[in-house]
Amino acid sequence: MTYASAGVDTEAGDKAVEMMKDAVRATHTPAVIGGVGGFAGMVDASALKDYRRPLLATSTDGVGTKVAIAQEMDVHDTIGFDLVGMVVDDIVVVGATPLFMTDYIATGSVVPERIADIVRGIAQACQVAGTALVGGETAEHPGLLAPDEYDVAGAATGVVEADDVLGPDRVGAGDVVVAMASSGLHANGYSLVRAVIARSGWELDRQVPEFARTLGAELLEPTRVYARDALALAAHAPARVRAFSHITGGGLAANLARVLPADLVATVDRSSWQVPAVFDVVRGLGRVPWTDLEATLNLGVGMVAIVPADGVDETLRLLGERGVPAWVLGQVHRAGSIDESVAPVVRGTKGVHGGGVQLHGAYRTA
Repeated sequence: MTYASAGVDTEAGDKAVEMMKDAVRATHTPAVIGGVGGFAGMVDASALKDYRRPLLATSTDGVGTKVAIAQEMDVHDTIGFDLVGMVVDDIVVVGATPLFMTDYIATGSVVPERIADIVRGIAQACQVAGTALVGGETAEHPGLLAPDEYDVAGAATGVVEADDVLGPDRVGAGDVVVAMASSGLHANGYSLVRAVIARSGWELDRQVPEFARTLGAELLEPTRVYARDALALAAHAPARVRAFSHITGGGLAANLARVLPADLVATVDRSSWQVPAVFDVVRGLGRVPWTDLEATLNLGVGMVAIVPADGVDETLRLLGERGVPAWVLGQVHRAGSIDESVAPVVRGTKGVHGGGVQLHGAYRTA
């Protein structure tokens, strides 16, 4: 027997690397040392000497079962935006600038063109985020994964000055919650979405009038990458950002509560935005209760900034100039000043003993 007869094609792996090298190199800054293919990616950290007290921030994630949609449609060049968004935008929440990222792809069989498409997408998203893709690994797992199956994961590292860390300790009563629009489902809740679609009998090539495109194209809409926009906002003195919250698994309330101190509650007006059509279609097809939907999907809010009341206008202006739809979502209050009999308050999520979030009003749909 040979390695190839066991199901591993090392030549295909080498071909995939050759096909992706230019896209990966395009993300490199002068700080990146060495080229593609080394045992380790290296970054010159000399710039950190200019920090008084540099803190490194790190995050790792994948894109969940959204990869199943990409595999069924045989479209692989968008999933990279989902991966980069899920990883890098978690780092940005604390105010950290992403420095570099690595990726990992596990597949049943290496098809060079497919692997190259995935990595090209990751590299393009890294350029949008302003971070370097310095390394990665493609692992062939015959017998464990089907030939056309794969999964992706990534990790990133960033840096922030200790004095500039954003988070709950900066948030106070009277601060305002500003929403940044998502591009769609992003990369969370696809187990629910796929179950709803499977039960409905809809095919991915179905033309959906509400989307003005096919169901599959809507489900594969890439995650909006907020990194540069959020960092530009944090650096814009008049905005005086207190905290960010990346709205991923668990929905708006659960993730917003994580960046509030324990003695504060944010009230969020559900009627302050119109829920994009994809969420309402999923709800209608699956008869999913709103309470479950809002605890699973982002419902159109992908990132949140908490700013002082006198920084709201500048925040909305700057985000608008950068092409990020944004609006006032709610306000932060002292916990004792909120009537919790009006609506439940979400607390204690993701293992964080943070503040609370009260959603009130009714969602607006098309």
